[in-house]
Amino acid sequence: MNKPIFVLNGPNLNLLGQREPAIYGTTTLADIGKRCVTKAKSLGFDVEFRQTNFEGELVESVHQARTDACGIIINPAGYTFTSIALLDALKMFDPPKIELHISNVHARESIYHNSLISRVATAIMIGFGADGYELAVQAMAGMVKRD
Repeated sequence: MNKPIFVLNGPNLNLLGQREPAIYGTTTLADIGKRCVTKAKSLGFDVEFRQTNFEGELVESVHQARTDACGIIINPAGYTFTSIALLDALKMFDPPKIELHISNVHARESIYHNSLISRVATAIMIGFGADGYELAVQAMAGMVKRD
């Protein structure tokens, strides 16, 4: 069996379904996680689905992925725009990396327009809502199988 796909989620995403539903929808992160697992299994992959509000913990997950994952799908949330530490950790992960955002960050305030993470991402998924996670899992499975 393949190594799992790590799906990593940054700060405040644990409040999906409650937090600004007009922007992020009403689907919870737990529901998204279940959908990712189901989608991955249908494609012959496992998923390691994680969320943390702590930058160092997110960096540690990327470090672990270096040996334990075939690819990373990451929604860094607020760390997208601020975390050099996360950027540096992702630089050290050679397999495919997909940066994911639920909302279209480019249609929002300018503070959300400059992603540090995009500089090292293999691909970016923006604005597909909660469905973006399943789309990213499908894309990652294709990227990994091609390698």
